[in-house]
Amino acid sequence: MFPSRRKAAQLPWEDGRSRLMPSGLPRKCSVFHLFVACLLLGFLSLLWLQLSCSGDVARAARGQGQETPGPSRACPPEPPREHWEEDESWGPHRLAVLVPFRERFEELLVFVPHMHRFLSKKKIQHHIYVLNQVDHFSFGTLHRFNRAALINAGFLESGNSTDYIAMHDVDLLPLNEELDYGFPEAGPFHVASPELHPLYHYKTYVGGILLLSKQHYQLCNGMSNRFWGWGREDDEFYRRIKGAGLQLFRPSGITTGYKTFHHLHDPAWRKRDQKRIAAQKQEQFKVDREGGLSTVKYRVDSRTALSVGGAPCTVLNILLDCDKAATPWCTFS
Repeated sequence: MFPSRRKAAQLPWEDGRSRLMPSGLPRKCSVFHLFVACLLLGFLSLLWLQLSCSGDVARAARGQGQETPGPSRACPPEPPREHWEEDESWGPHRLAVLVPFRERFEELLVFVPHMHRFLSKKKIQHHIYVLNQVDHFSFGTLHRFNRAALINAGFLESGNSTDYIAMHDVDLLPLNEELDYGFPEAGPFHVASPELHPLYHYKTYVGGILLLSKQHYQLCNGMSNRFWGWGREDDEFYRRIKGAGLQLFRPSGITTGYKTFHHLHDPAWRKRDQKRIAAQKQEQFKVDREGGLSTVKYRVDSRTALSVGGAPCTVLNILLDCDKAATPWCTFS
């Protein structure tokens, strides 16, 4: 290869005869030094502004017998922070928001602050329970997600401080403040009705968001624990509601249609477990007349109080028990 014929241009102040840069600064004063000096000047300016607007400078000057020209300036107001505290004047009822959950942290970071703000604006006393299914690894197998069993466990763990529940998907956010989250005294209230849910529109759908008094949930014996994987547990619970002689109610007068909720789920990013293993294909359409709230088997591994974006919640790490003799489809091999 031939040696390069290009020669670095020599600037006038780099010929060794001049020790000054064009700006008149010494050559050793690099761009970094100038940058640090600017940062220092900026910090001192902000400090002076804060002291002067708060009146500290004026008070110090008066203490030394000096006069300060003009009145002290008011500091710029801080942006208001939303802070909600439950009040007994909101009513006698308290809602347990039961959120079945596993590995959807991005959605949870949005859900908890949104729901706390939404319910507080409506003056609904509430507490959010994140029902986190802890994975089982034994002999190379993994337990599948069981939304219904988690709700049964969350119902039992919510205690006596609440008297009604919301079975609430973590990826479904209510946007219309006209939606009713009040105590469903007359019967189960399906907030995410087929006329409003962005995806599911069949008449017997009761998923997404469903409110029940604890008395009515016990009357149904909760949900079936046999549904491992995604789907069908809501359809079976609809039949339980009817079998218990309860009337199902849904919103009326909501004009926002399918824009009533924001659906966070991205199917391209999070694949649903829709596999049907062994006899699960036939069993998924049957009514479970024996199992439910009274037969759920689980253990709470830990209970942690958290604040997500200033909104309080309780995370329950729940280990579900799987009877492979009764439901051999509860694990992945």
